[in-house]
Formats: sequence, C-alpha cells, structure tokens
Amino acid sequence: MGSWIPKLLLLQLVLLLTKHADSSSIIKYLPGFEGPLPFELETGYIGVGDEDEDQMFYYFIKSESNPEEDPLLVWLSGGPGCSSFTGLVYENGPLGFKVEAYNGSIPTLVSTTYSWTKVANIIYLDQPVGAGFSYSRNPFADRPSDTGSAKLVNEFVRKWLAKHPDYFSNPFYVTGNSYSGKVIPAIVQEISNGNYICCKPQINLQGYVIGNPVAYYDHDKDSRIPFAHGVALISDELFESLKRSCGGSYSIVDPLNTECLKLIKDYHKCVSGIYQELILKPKCETTSPDCYTYRYLLSIYWANNEIVRRALKVVEGSKGKWERCDLSVRSNQDIKSSIPYHMNNSIKGYRSLVISGDHDMTIPFLGTQAWIRSLNYSITEKWRPWMILDQVAGYTKTYANKMTLATVKGGGHTLEYKPEENSILFKRWISGQPL
Repeated sequence: MGSWIPKLLLLQLVLLLTKHADSSSIIKYLPGFEGPLPFELETGYIGVGDEDEDQMFYYFIKSESNPEEDPLLVWLSGGPGCSSFTGLVYENGPLGFKVEAYNGSIPTLVSTTYSWTKVANIIYLDQPVGAGFSYSRNPFADRPSDTGSAKLVNEFVRKWLAKHPDYFSNPFYVTGNSYSGKVIPAIVQEISNGNYICCKPQINLQGYVIGNPVAYYDHDKDSRIPFAHGVALISDELFESLKRSCGGSYSIVDPLNTECLKLIKDYHKCVSGIYQELILKPKCETTSPDCYTYRYLLSIYWANNEIVRRALKVVEGSKGKWERCDLSVRSNQDIKSSIPYHMNNSIKGYRSLVISGDHDMTIPFLGTQAWIRSLNYSITEKWRPWMILDQVAGYTKTYANKMTLATVKGGGHTLEYKPEENSILFKRWISGQPL
C-alpha cells in the first residue's frame, strides 16, 4: 500500500504542473524596480515535444519603437544551460542590476540605455529544457541535444506566433551568443525547412545574429594559443615551439606526443591568471562586489526570491534553485560543426551578422575568421574600421553570402562588455544601414 504513495505524489505534481502550463501573463511591475515598467513585458510557458511535456519559459518584451513592424527576435543564451535572463539583464535588454553589495533584500533593477528593444521585439527564451525556468513534466525525459533543441525552438516559435498572430508578418531573426551560436544556424535551417515543407504559420525568417559563437569547438579552442601569442600573453619562443611540436592542433593531442603536452602545460601556466572572457578584466573572486563577475550573483539572488517568482508567474514547484548558467543541464552536443548549416542558410539567402569581441580568449576572433574563410565566399566589402563619433569601434568585412563579420574593439565573450557599441552595431545592421 505504501509503495503507491510516491507514485501518487508524482501524479499530483504532474497534474499541478499541467494545470498551469502553456500560459502567459502581462507583467507591469517587477520586484526590485521602482514604479511601473517603462516597456511591455510578458512572461509565460509554451509546451513543446511529446504531449507538450517540455515547458519552455520566456520573457517577451515589445519594441519601444514600432512593435507592429519592427523585427521579432528570439534570443538564446549559451552554456548550454544559461538562462536567457542573462541576455535580458546583462547584454541587450532594457533592465540591468545596480551593482552593489547584497544586503539580503531584493537586488535593485534599473533601466538601461543600450537595449535592442529600442528597435526590436525580443523573446528571451530559456532553452534547452532545464535552463532558467524551463522544465519538463516528464521526470524521465531524455537528455537534450543540439539537433533536438533546434527542432524544439522551431516548434516553440511556431506555437508562440500562433498565440501572437499580430507578429506573423514581422521580419524574424534568431539571435544569441557563445554556445547557442553553434545551434542557431541549425534552428534557422529547421525553421526554413518548416516554411518550405509543412508548417503554418509561415515565419517571416530573414536571418540570424551570433556573437562570439562556437562553430567547431576543437578548432575554436585551437585558436586560443595564437591569440595568446598575438596579445603578448606567451613568448615567441613558446609559441614557435608549440607550433613545431603540436602542428597547430592543441585541443586533441596524441598522448604519445609528450613534448607537445609539456608545452601546453607551460602555456596554461602563463595564462592561468587571465580572465578568458575578457582578458582586460582582472580574474578574481565573484563574492567581492569590486569584481566584475559579482553582478552575476545578483541575478541568482533575484530569481530565487519567492516574491520575484510569483511576479514572473513561475509555476510553483517546477524549479528548484535557479542558476544563471546551470552546468547540470548536460546536453548531447551532437552538432560537431555548425559550418554546414551556415552553408545551407547562405544558399537560401538569409542575412547573418557575426559579432566578435576582439579581447575574448574563450572563442577568439581568429577562430571565427577561420571558419568564415572556410565557407569560401567572395568578399563584397573589404576589411575596414567601423566608427562611432569618429572613433574606431571595431572592424568589419562583408561577404557575398550576405554574412557580415564585425569585431568590437575591447569587447569580450558576450555583449555585456561593450553594450553601447554592440547596440549601435545591431541597430545599423538590422535596419540595413552600412556599419
């Protein structure tokens, strides 16, 4: 008799989650922000997958300009396992945290000046399932995968548009950075195929934006050593020895190549004190308010507050501790390389913008340039600086496949390190202006 109790409790939990699933709410006030929100925010869930068992949580912010005609973006953070909330409050959204020592109260939110929502509608989507506030109603759900995520995001977007038919005709873009930059080209292909083969509503797909994206991770990592040499983190002698002994491959090394392995250890000793996401920032303890990464703790304090969860309409019991980047979301990384997807999307004529912070050592610009070259498209606009107020903000190059590469001078692994410059860059590109 007693063995039925856990099953009964599990059934009750599933019924509770089912009852509240696939819903949305307009949010006018957020804990930590003074007064009503100066923009339109909706949060909610869309069920995807078998019997809608995967409940994907999103934050939708209407364009503050002309929402009826402005582009519609879905924004995906990296990881895999990072909540899209990290994009909303740290990178390109209309809210950010006031950075101050945590005193036990709800962290303070303030308005930003650089939000992409000035010119675009944005759906910040927690994916894959398990990231952010997304959850599965199936306690035995399969491990998420890159290709599976592409299919589920396609399903999410179609279902979201069915519930928001006013946005059918808006130009649609898939956007994000870091690890999501590997999956985004597959999502674009999935949406494109759906438009051609089977599915309604038709999505007005125009292209994609990716920042410091993973493309072929081993090759991306290989570019760290020449990058480190180029910015004077390792010596000429060590670099030349590494090239000679390792043959340019530093991620996958023959275990019998002891000389290469020893030199790679020497390399790691040289860069162990470097903050790889932006080499100009100090590497320090996140618990110190003086450290840049302390701001990440504020989102954890905020999102784990019960008052905040009620305000966001998070389904009770659906999520334990919220993590900005939940490394326990172990994804099956079955897309080895995104390059074939870029090729297919180019053939179909979709625009793309590749942003690269030039001081990121996680996914260095050298690796990004290398995979773009491998596409073998002719150059339609040669390498040149792009400017803000007569100052060089970065460099750009455009290719015949409608792909634009733009570096951001002094930028890091994500948009947050140069938000104003990234905002100007995006606004010019999305409107079709020259950078």
